[in-house]
Amino acid sequence: MLELHSITWIWPFMLWGLCALPLIMLLYIFLVRRSKQKHAPLNTHWTDSYVSKGAVRSWLSRHGFALVMALGIGVLLLAMARPRAILLLPSRMETVMLAIDSSGSMRASDVQPSRIEAAQTAARLFVNGQPSHVKLGIVSVAGTAAVVQAPTETRDDLMKAIDNLPLQRGSALGSGIVISLAAMLPASGINVDQLINPEMRPEQNPALTPNKSNQPIVPKIKLEPGANSSAAIVLMTDGQSNIGPDFIKMAQVAADLGVRIYTIGFGTPEGVILKAQGMAMRVKLDEAPLKQVAEMTRGEYFRAASEKDMERIYQSLSMRIVMQKHQMSEVTALFMLVGMLLVTLGGAWSIWRHGRLV
Repeated sequence: MLELHSITWIWPFMLWGLCALPLIMLLYIFLVRRSKQKHAPLNTHWTDSYVSKGAVRSWLSRHGFALVMALGIGVLLLAMARPRAILLLPSRMETVMLAIDSSGSMRASDVQPSRIEAAQTAARLFVNGQPSHVKLGIVSVAGTAAVVQAPTETRDDLMKAIDNLPLQRGSALGSGIVISLAAMLPASGINVDQLINPEMRPEQNPALTPNKSNQPIVPKIKLEPGANSSAAIVLMTDGQSNIGPDFIKMAQVAADLGVRIYTIGFGTPEGVILKAQGMAMRVKLDEAPLKQVAEMTRGEYFRAASEKDMERIYQSLSMRIVMQKHQMSEVTALFMLVGMLLVTLGGAWSIWRHGRLV
């Protein structure tokens, strides 16, 4: 897919070639008028056609092929300037981790029938819609995060893991990101213990470098956010992280590894009153950190507030998972192809309509 707004030119000086287009059109008008003079009896309707009811149709019938050919020549002249643009092409996605919030607040029913059931429905839709070669894994995120299904191509195992998610206290979204990264990028050198428990001082991993203020460790070689086209995380949550490592800092680790995080928020901003063990508290959807995480990792944020949203999110997310924005690429061949097709179409039209090329 071509992003038209991103088109630039390697040889912009060749755009002066477009000046030849008006000259070509003037030559065509000259030839038409000369032909009219030679065959005046056969072309007396030329002037009358402008005042007749079917003037436009008559004019297009006689000269439409010339417009098509002129457009084709114009596109070919543009091709001489060697256009380039950002392309959206299918990427070979290999692994996607579904990190599903299974904290107590996901019992809230501001999304029917409940947040957790809506998240499970969305997860099933997503799993069923992925190509067979894509490995999917499931991470349960509550007071701690754990892999409940390692990346696999077996859809039945994934469905069982989704159906059996246990609800627990706490919401460690930062841990969910770290566990997801470790599960799908085992060769990245991520030190899970030091990331989740920065106060601990395990043996230093040579692939990672701690920063000066005992902050989470980061890779020595950083990728551009979103640069890893083979792995992604889909985080389904109400956005309230209240335990474990900092959610935003862990998202930065994902960004440094080039992994996109697509966040889906379940719930409503006003929230509902949730009662448990004699206590009552209002649980709200916290969208701000979810939007921030999606933006910093070049993913996207979706809000799930109804069943209709589930379908829309599934379709949009599936499309984004299998599409990857690439760097600027030369598209001269595409312009030449379009130009040649238009010129050929115009020529064929002329021969069919008039028995000659012009």
